[in-house]
This record gives sequence, C-alpha cells and structure tokens, in this order.
Amino acid sequence: MDAIKILFDHIENGGFWDKSLTLKRSDYLKTAGTVETNLFYIVSGSMKISILDDCEEHVVRFGYRGNFIASLDSFISEKPSDFYIQAIKSTTLKVISKRNFLSLLGQSVELTRLWNDLLQQLILHQIEREKDILISSPKERYARVLQRSPQLFQEIPNKHIASYLRMSPETLSRLKKT
Repeated sequence: MDAIKILFDHIENGGFWDKSLTLKRSDYLKTAGTVETNLFYIVSGSMKISILDDCEEHVVRFGYRGNFIASLDSFISEKPSDFYIQAIKSTTLKVISKRNFLSLLGQSVELTRLWNDLLQQLILHQIEREKDILISSPKERYARVLQRSPQLFQEIPNKHIASYLRMSPETLSRLKKT
C-alpha cells in the first residue's frame, strides 16, 4: 500500500488534523524568511516550491492532489527557509502541526518507518533531479522527468515545468512535440 495513503489515513482516522485551508491561484502558503512547522496534505489543486535568485524564480518541487508538501528544511530545523510555496491553482489543504505529527509517529514504529521511507524517497528524487540538471541535455531532462512523473505534465502548466527543468518554455514546447 502507498505510504502517503497510510499516513493520511492514520492522521485522518486519529483526528490529528489541525485545520483545513483553501488558497486561491497564486496565493502563497509560505514565503522566504519565515519558519514553517506544519505539514500540509493537498486535497485538491497544485502547488510549487521555488526559490528566487536575482529576481528569477527557480521551481524545485511540485505537489498535487494526494501529496504531502512542506518547506521541509524549516519543518525539520524550525529555522527560516529560503523557499516559497505557492498555489498554482485553487488548492485545498489539510494542515497538521509538527507537534501533532510527531505525536502520531510516536504511537507506531511502523508509521515512523513509513515517514522515513518517504524522506528517503524524497532524497533520492532530489539526487536524480540534481544529476539531471548538472549532466543531462534538455531533451534528456524532459524524458527522465516524463518517465518519473507523468502526472506532472497533466497537473502543472508548462511554464512551471520549464522552470523546474531549467529550460525556456519554448524549448519545453519543442521537446513535447518530438
């Protein structure tokens, strides 16, 4: 069974959610320089995590229905993050505080193992992304991301995918036609 689904079900069935919230398109869930100690589950919609460099946005991750999303660096360290989390389209989220989440994990070695598995998967995905950006051509990056995450191309607008792939929207458009 899917680790995300199992964690979601335990949070849901145990009444651990702190609240729900809805963001309009382009609303920020989190801005750089702030501390975020909540974990969010995307009920509907889509989000992007990005960082600004000389006024240029670089998308580093996406989340859509059925995903957890967080400014993980801040969630873990409880220090300010450089990342922004923004709704790409109207998005409904469920919110669990770090305190409640850790309380849930403390109830079960199996849930802790599932959380660690999810973190390990995230690390491996990030390593793959870094390799793609450093050594792959735009065509190879596109093909690898399409293979790893085909749902991405159904959920996320091309301009955000292009930023994630570190290419222009025009290059992405040409690659999608081939």
